Amino acid sequence: MSGGASTAAYLRVSTLAQSLESQQGDIERWCAVNAPNATFFTDKATGKNFNRPAFDRMLKLVNSGHIDRIVIWRLDRLGRTASGLTSLIEVLVERKVNLVSLKDGLDLETPAGRLMANVLASVAAFELELRGERVHAGLKAAYARGYKPKGGRAGRICDPTARVRRQQAVILAEAALAAGQRPSAIKIGEVLGVSRVAVYDFWKKEGFAMPPLVRGGREAEGNGASE
Repeated sequence: MSGGASTAAYLRVSTLAQSLESQQGDIERWCAVNAPNATFFTDKATGKNFNRPAFDRMLKLVNSGHIDRIVIWRLDRLGRTASGLTSLIEVLVERKVNLVSLKDGLDLETPAGRLMANVLASVAAFELELRGERVHAGLKAAYARGYKPKGGRAGRICDPTARVRRQQAVILAEAALAAGQRPSAIKIGEVLGVSRVAVYDFWKKEGFAMPPLVRGGREAEGNGASE
């Protein structure tokens, strides 16, 4: 790390198609005030496993004592499994490395902050599991209606053809509605590997109309980044 800086800024999205822009803007503004010499680490990889190039480099610097603070946009940017996040938090506490999460208001230097971190880790894992269940429920419904995958790698969740992806966008939206939640174009786009705008376009081409938003209703799994 240059200039003796001891703060690391970590950013992650799940796919190459996704942008780090929303995270980067918030983190850069925070660093400009609190850590102008922070070193940035970015990954485009799933949060389900913790073997990521930039994350590994950052962790080595943590273990060697070169980093004493990590700033992130939200806790699930570090990872999406409760066990992985809990283990990481234990390492950070042991190494006396503070963790600052801008969206979660997290501070590992306090007992309340450490408790909150473990609660949020469980929530992140739960959201991932819930999303997986919805995807499989949507695909199961598609198969029941006669859908057959065309092309793509064996075991691939989302068929690469545009027509099938449009259908899957509708299936996932219908699954959210069946669960009593408002479909999130952001989350569906993350599952399909396309943008939010593309999801709206898919819905339009397939004739799917989003029902009016009822006061007190909520989008499926909220907004923000995936995995």
